[in-house]
Amino acid sequence: MALGNGVLVHGPTSWACAIRAADGDVKVVSRRKSTRAARVKNPLLRGPARLAEAMALIPQVKRALPEAELPMERPRVLASMLGSVVAVQAAKRSGLRPAARELLTAVFSLAPAALALSGGELASYHGAEHVSIGSYEHGETRPKEHERCGSHLVGPMLLTTAIANLAAERVTPRYRSAARVAGAFGAIAASVETFNWMTRNPRHPLSRALAKPGHELQHRVGTREPTPEQLEVAEAALAACLELEG
Repeated sequence: MALGNGVLVHGPTSWACAIRAADGDVKVVSRRKSTRAARVKNPLLRGPARLAEAMALIPQVKRALPEAELPMERPRVLASMLGSVVAVQAAKRSGLRPAARELLTAVFSLAPAALALSGGELASYHGAEHVSIGSYEHGETRPKEHERCGSHLVGPMLLTTAIANLAAERVTPRYRSAARVAGAFGAIAASVETFNWMTRNPRHPLSRALAKPGHELQHRVGTREPTPEQLEVAEAALAACLELEG
């Protein structure tokens, strides 16, 4: 995960965060994970478990390294998140056809993430994260786009969420709320499993089609070429995480 002034890296059993402090020094903190989603093997549960684990790391990182600048702390991102909620609810109450309504809802839901990644140091640290991890994995210098970036979940998530929401509308009103909750849970699980399949089959035509939205989001909005100083921070985070992973 890219931060406004650094990079957070996490593996199966540990995490590490490195930032460029205001005085120019690189600060690094690493910890063992208290919960490990990697242990979850059930296909229905491991996707939500991994997402929950990633979200649970954020307050831990902030406590361990208060200077870390989280993307959601930026005022314009908070405003975008609030505006997105209002826009999504308005779209759901509109008289549009179901397919058009789901498309509009998806666009509004993506707005905060796109705004968070666009511009500033965050996009550059996102690129540094990809370059450092990709170069380590492949043993050669890699570009600022990475095949396992969370942005590649965009395609599968939009598709599975739309299917789940359309299915929930067919349920009787009495059980519709429960159906939507179950559909959201199932969409996350299906998206992560699809994402895992995409990483194992990167040359498959369907895999390429599903990865296209995420790649374009990375290439055009979410990442910028990092500076050597930003790469130094990302590599410090990666090294600290690998040291704990052994």
